[in-house]
Amino acid sequence: MLPMQKPLLGLLQLVLVASTFALACSGAGAGAATYIVYLNPALKPSPYATHLHWHHAHLDALSLDPSRHLLYSYTTAAPSAFAARLLPSHVAALRAHPAVASVHEDALLLLHTTRSPSFLHLPPYDAPDADGGGPDVIIGVLDTGVWPESPSFGDAGLGPVPARWRGSCETNATDFPPSMCNRKLIGARAFFRGYSSGGGNGSRVSSDLMSPRDHDGHGTHTATTAAGAVVAGASLLGYASGTARGMAPGARVAAYKVCWRQGCFSSDILAGMEKAIDDGVDVLSLSLGGGAMPLSRDPIAVGALAATRRGIIVSCSAGNSGPSPSSLVNTAPWIITVGAGTLDRNFPAYAELGNGETHAGMSLYAGDGLGDGKFPLVYNKGIRAGSNASKLCMEGTLNAAEVRGKVVLCDRGANSRVEKGQVVKQAGGVGMVLANTAQSGEEVVADSHLLPAVAVGAKSGDAIRRYVESDANAEVSLSFAGTALDVRPAPVVAAFSSRGPNRVVPQLLKPDVIGPGVNILAGWTGSLGPTGLAADERRSAFNILSGERTHCFLSTADRTDSPLHSRAKKIGSLASIFL
Repeated sequence: MLPMQKPLLGLLQLVLVASTFALACSGAGAGAATYIVYLNPALKPSPYATHLHWHHAHLDALSLDPSRHLLYSYTTAAPSAFAARLLPSHVAALRAHPAVASVHEDALLLLHTTRSPSFLHLPPYDAPDADGGGPDVIIGVLDTGVWPESPSFGDAGLGPVPARWRGSCETNATDFPPSMCNRKLIGARAFFRGYSSGGGNGSRVSSDLMSPRDHDGHGTHTATTAAGAVVAGASLLGYASGTARGMAPGARVAAYKVCWRQGCFSSDILAGMEKAIDDGVDVLSLSLGGGAMPLSRDPIAVGALAATRRGIIVSCSAGNSGPSPSSLVNTAPWIITVGAGTLDRNFPAYAELGNGETHAGMSLYAGDGLGDGKFPLVYNKGIRAGSNASKLCMEGTLNAAEVRGKVVLCDRGANSRVEKGQVVKQAGGVGMVLANTAQSGEEVVADSHLLPAVAVGAKSGDAIRRYVESDANAEVSLSFAGTALDVRPAPVVAAFSSRGPNRVVPQLLKPDVIGPGVNILAGWTGSLGPTGLAADERRSAFNILSGERTHCFLSTADRTDSPLHSRAKKIGSLASIFL
């Protein structure tokens, strides 16, 4: 084949696959949706040589073409199951079939959005055979993919890929050729059929959708926090500077892209888990989940059980819906469920008011700042009288004439923290004080805002509101103090970390453990700036994020009968791998 023909052939393959699944989205007719059908494997008739043939037969019996309607066929992550586009009448017929155990509509699950090694007293990492993650341990990460150019995926010093590895890099993606993988990033695949067909998303099928490349950042941050290589001189625009490393820097990474910004469809998740099990991973790590549901209906629980039976450790985040009680997810007893805690590091910033009060907060703003002078401080200056939307700094709510050249006080909630800063900047404001309300309490999260901004807790927020509402000439100065270490107390359970008790299995205490999940520095995508906003033109190889996306706990204690046990000794009987 001529060299110039190869890119054209790859493009034609992408168009063909995209067209096939676009047809699958609409082929079942109006009212069709994606369902996962679980069969009883003991009832498979002997004439069917494989479970795939059996799955085809079920669709044939419904007068559905498997080539158009079958999205996935599962035999590893589930004993025998398939995902397909079905009408309600098809679902009713399948549920009446004696071999069908259950049928569930494809669900959209949500993503749970380097000081850590020393804080956890992990030993220094100098070589691949040092403690902290043996080079033969393979971590499978199910998330939004990876940015392979990240320095955290460097493979210097690593030996050959373990011979037992059966996975590969995606070969059909024009922006992610197999050469992007190396001895660190040993696998990268994308699973998009559920997402492309779910909710009428057929138009979203594209080469970007089919690629394991991470355009969101969540997956890269997760994977590199778990097993990123040692990178000197890492920082986010000067914050948290030092040597970055994953919790198991000698481990290998296999990335399975099953999520996008909108979330992750359970059919894709189950397909990713099936491929990871077949590929030979030692650890499965997922920072995502849906609501509490019976274990038989939970695709993560189903896939995790199959993985655990094969000696694979499965670790999942508890969720980011705290502090409400019984808000945690991923509660199956065979899953290690991890809550989020703080580190002994923060990023202090201060708001000094015109009345002499100084309120401490946090920020990752890295620009020039506002200098030493004070600026007018305003609150609730909206374009619509009587509306509270301007207090929240929602898009299109601020009166530019009232906020231009001033610092704006914004309440936390409703829209994202960084979006509030963008709204203030677009309206002509020069800075922002982001104040917690009673709902968010005293926990403050640092963000890399687009303009000078300081986030403060609820008590400070109340004091600043009283000041600005009582003084027509209120003013404030903002200052930024960089990175602070040895902050006490630490660790503290993060307010956003989902809590028990366990509603699915009340007798089982969950989460199992907590790990650092607040203000974690790790690798980042090259597609977005640190805020993730389209208007953010800054680029950084690293980003600081909070949420249970940033951690996962790997416990290998009392697993002497597991095939992983001999390799786990290199990590330690109780080691931490953070997502």
